[in-house]
Amino acid sequence: MRIEIKVPQLPESVSEATLLSWHKKQGEFVKREENLIDLETDKVVLELPAPDDGALVELIGKPGDTVVSGQLIAYIDTDVKPQTATAPAAEAKAASTPVSVEAKNPAANNSQANIVATSNSVSKAMPAAAKVAADNGVDISNATGTGRGGRVLKEDVLGVINGKASRIEERVPMTRLRKRVAERLLESQQNNAILTTFNEVNMQPIMDLRTKYKDIFEKKHGVKLGFMSFFVKAVIQALRQYPVLNASVDGDDIVYHGYFDIGIAVSSPRGLVVPVLRNVENMSVADIELAIVDFGKRAKEGKLDIDDLTGGTFSITNGGTFGSMMSTPIINPPQSAILGMHAIKDRAVVEKGQIVVRPMMYLALSYDHRIIDGREAVTTLVAIKDALEDPTRLLLDI
Repeated sequence: MRIEIKVPQLPESVSEATLLSWHKKQGEFVKREENLIDLETDKVVLELPAPDDGALVELIGKPGDTVVSGQLIAYIDTDVKPQTATAPAAEAKAASTPVSVEAKNPAANNSQANIVATSNSVSKAMPAAAKVAADNGVDISNATGTGRGGRVLKEDVLGVINGKASRIEERVPMTRLRKRVAERLLESQQNNAILTTFNEVNMQPIMDLRTKYKDIFEKKHGVKLGFMSFFVKAVIQALRQYPVLNASVDGDDIVYHGYFDIGIAVSSPRGLVVPVLRNVENMSVADIELAIVDFGKRAKEGKLDIDDLTGGTFSITNGGTFGSMMSTPIINPPQSAILGMHAIKDRAVVEKGQIVVRPMMYLALSYDHRIIDGREAVTTLVAIKDALEDPTRLLLDI
């Protein structure tokens, strides 16, 4: 029986998706629940599993196609058995296997054969590049690939022939995630009156506390004690005092949220994503650390759900993991504020009239000046600083 493979129902906030790469070729046998193809949406990459065992007999959708919910992209024939299904794939593979230079022309010299059929570089060479290399007797391994994924382009081989580095330009379309990020950042800049206030925090107390309890903490909770949980706790305490920074603008109204959903910026292979910790006010330090580790792992694997990236009342981003000393983070709409963390550096500071060396971090708080006054923003950042420099405040809620 032929089964239609259709794009699944996309989340309500997503209107369309882009087909990425098929994980199976036409004619190959697939098992139930085996991933057939990845679909890229504005926020996450979704997997499309096979509904049943069978042969992937017809591929309608091509990588790069824009699709909508319910669109037909392939057929599976469940009557085909594994050994029957793999035969066409094997034939196709044999037909597409390149013939070596020696097979086509026994008189060809060995060096020319090696250009086409040996070394790792050949597998990364585009067909046009391999042909030019073979025609001109160029060892393709001497060409530096400037194409996507390090692939050797025709221009790279010509650069070797001409004895000079090639000036290559490659035009590639933005991914859906990158386009969506660009749209939201531009929207934030256009619709918010963004202003940033700065301060610095002495991280010594947090570092001492972490050093003292990290082994016990990890043994009990099964996760390392990081810095982010302290910042989340400090932010929650400050937002309780100044709730307007946890609010959002809806038309002419200010919406005050009676809960704290904190977005944590996480780097992924597809770009920056901001999964949201829900109801953080009810979470322990261990809960926060476990959730952040889970976000990081699923972001790298492309397993974050749409719900993970939706909503949020306040965000935290840590440019310090990449070495940033200072930045002005952009607000994540419809939120009204975002905290930027930065690299910890030993600096000379004055304490009680004495110059001492302390591990210092610059903090940046960007806020929407339409609803948040400078006084509220500055005092919020000071409250965060005070809580971090005296962690007992977090325990006593003072």
